[in-house]
Amino acid sequence: MDAKLKQELIQTFSERLSQAAKMYMENCSRCGLCIEACHAYASSPETRYTAVGRAQNIRRIYEEYFKKGKIAKKLNEAVELSDFWMEKVYETAYTCTGCRRCMTYCPFGIDTGVIQGIAKMMLITADQEPKALSMLADMSIAKGKTIEKTKTNFAAAAKNLEKEVLERWRSEGGEDVVPLDVQDANVLYVALAGKHSIIPAAAIMNAAKEKWSLSYFEAVNFGAFVGNPAKTKEIAGRIIDEAKRLNVKEVVICECGTAYRVMKHMTGEKPFGVITFAELIARYIEQGRIKLDKSKLPGKVTYHDPCQIARQGGIYEPPRYVLNHLTDHFVEMTPNRQANWCCGGGGGLVAIGEKDFRMKSAKVKADQVKATGAEVLCTACENCHTQLSDLNEHYGLGVEVMYLSDLTAKALVQD
Repeated sequence: MDAKLKQELIQTFSERLSQAAKMYMENCSRCGLCIEACHAYASSPETRYTAVGRAQNIRRIYEEYFKKGKIAKKLNEAVELSDFWMEKVYETAYTCTGCRRCMTYCPFGIDTGVIQGIAKMMLITADQEPKALSMLADMSIAKGKTIEKTKTNFAAAAKNLEKEVLERWRSEGGEDVVPLDVQDANVLYVALAGKHSIIPAAAIMNAAKEKWSLSYFEAVNFGAFVGNPAKTKEIAGRIIDEAKRLNVKEVVICECGTAYRVMKHMTGEKPFGVITFAELIARYIEQGRIKLDKSKLPGKVTYHDPCQIARQGGIYEPPRYVLNHLTDHFVEMTPNRQANWCCGGGGGLVAIGEKDFRMKSAKVKADQVKATGAEVLCTACENCHTQLSDLNEHYGLGVEVMYLSDLTAKALVQD
């Protein structure tokens, strides 16, 4: 490693050393309580797949460049930056999904996400981050800059979805089936790229007679996946500006955990509310604005709590409230809610592939699903849906993996 790059990496590390980050670097007592909290270690018991093992890669660099005293450095296993240790930095960043299950077991509350953030930013500085994530983040930013040129094509694509939305819910004459640019809307719905994220949601909001508008932008934030705060902010800013322009009351994020966490918890104060689509469905049921037919969902159903929505967002009960209006045969996974096992697909791993590692590191999740005896596995996050579908195929679980929105749209009762 040349001296110039080494200095740039030390500078990057220094810029990410907040007071909280310093505390997390200093306070680990190596008690080991986090070890068995990680799904990767529980599935493949190697110390490099533990929270403390990953963090120690970063702490050893910290000891070398940010601590004083030769004896202390030696005792704390300080290491100089090198190509080998950058490989360890990559391992820290991309064998972890950022699910933060370990944090709930740590007696000091050490946030591995902060340590992972240092690792990811060092990789960006060294031009060693997964290029697919940077490319996708750049594409989102470029779309924001050229949105006026693409609005017509987007509107035509939305129009083409009308027939499939009407098959789920027969709207009244004169209503826009997939509305755009609705000023003073109650809801700005931010979907993912792909009609699967729009059609069920449109049917449900139309059934509830909601005044809503579809966002021109996709919800997913690849800036967050790659760990680039500037790009994360710029990508989220496109949606915030749109919501302000339309003067909407709420931004409702589709079934995407990272998109929700970024918009809800990482973008400061906003003049509108931010909720998940699961919360909106639960509200419609509670207010009697939609009715559901339980006969449409026979057999056992279980639910996977997406880490970004549940453990990191506190959204545990609304999806269960919806499911209990969809079926009399809902069964919980064990453990669930805050202690639920991560599916193994977060942190950008699904987007960059890594299928062998994702399957190996999520055996505990597959075992958890299998133990429920469920025929339908429901979730409310696209990353989780993709990973759970891969696990279903890899481990022969024999379940049907479904989105909460899709199950709801298929059970709508038309008066």
